[in-house]
Amino acid sequence: MTPAGRAAVTDPARGAGTVLLLGVVAVVLLCVVGLSALGGAQHARARAQSAADLAALAGATGHRSGFGACEIARAAAGRNGADLVGCEPGEGGTVTITVTVRAGGPLPIGDATARARAGPDPTATVRTTA
Repeated sequence: MTPAGRAAVTDPARGAGTVLLLGVVAVVLLCVVGLSALGGAQHARARAQSAADLAALAGATGHRSGFGACEIARAAAGRNGADLVGCEPGEGGTVTITVTVRAGGPLPIGDATARARAGPDPTATVRTTA
């Protein structure tokens, strides 16, 4: 209630700074969450590729030694935080491995998948000197 003789003064811009500040804070938080999710995805991709490389090397070594390549690769992938989803022993001691790693972060963005092959090059030729 206003005192007698004084008109109520209303400022149409009153509170606009608060709304603007809340908007800026919301945009900054959205950027932070987005960048965090992107970083989590990149980290998961790197972890998946490392696990695939190591599992392929372990599997190829086991395959050339006469052991079960896929069992050895599964164990190596598991020790590196990955799940083995594909294992293809090939000719001449090669092994192709596919693994997945769950991506962490604030958003459920799925799994990172990587593939690696290890073993001797099938197109390489061996030269002997006489």
